[in-house]
Amino acid sequence: MNSSELGALLHLASPTLPIGGFSYSQGLEAAVSHGFVSNADEAHHWIDEHLFSVITQSEAIIWLYLYEAWLLLDEEKITYWNNWFWASRETSEFRQETEQMGWSLLKLVKEHAWGSDQEKLLLYTIQPITLPCAHAFICSSQKVQAINGLHIYLYSWLENQVMAAVKSIPLGQVAGQKILVAIGKKLSLHLEVVIEQSKSEKFVLNTFAHQLNILSSRHEHQYSRLFRS
Repeated sequence: MNSSELGALLHLASPTLPIGGFSYSQGLEAAVSHGFVSNADEAHHWIDEHLFSVITQSEAIIWLYLYEAWLLLDEEKITYWNNWFWASRETSEFRQETEQMGWSLLKLVKEHAWGSDQEKLLLYTIQPITLPCAHAFICSSQKVQAINGLHIYLYSWLENQVMAAVKSIPLGQVAGQKILVAIGKKLSLHLEVVIEQSKSEKFVLNTFAHQLNILSSRHEHQYSRLFRS
């Protein structure tokens, strides 16, 4: 990895990146409210299951599809997978989250002049743009390797989930760091598997997460909450 790629990754991974990830819990706050998650062990299990049974079975694969499509400037595939992911968001909160964060990244692309004129011309035609589509665009345009870009995408999600657990359960910072380190190590080992799955014609995208979607729907009407999802 060269310094330019490292710099791009550090920028995208920074918690100060103004795309609003810290304001979402992706159903975790509702799980806490309904008693599914009440301590560090349950938080570890919830985040681990969400990441490896839901995110890596769909969102991570779509990120890779979009990354490859951006490298080829394949408008048809970019539009298809952006729209596919948007349609797979089964609650209004999940949809608003990916739209808002995708729009925020698009705004950063404009301000920092990332990408070529041809790339940006295509990027600006995609509406609404989802988070994985905008994130994959930045990684491809900044010459970030797919495995590194996906790693930072998933690690940022993981870090936000841990911070949501720290705030909503609540947990101590050390307990949160233990979850982050344990699942982070597992994620590092799992990335090659995800990439191989994305290349397999037999792999079937799976967004089956009924309990998560029910909790997300309930969160829309939750009386008191810290997070927007």
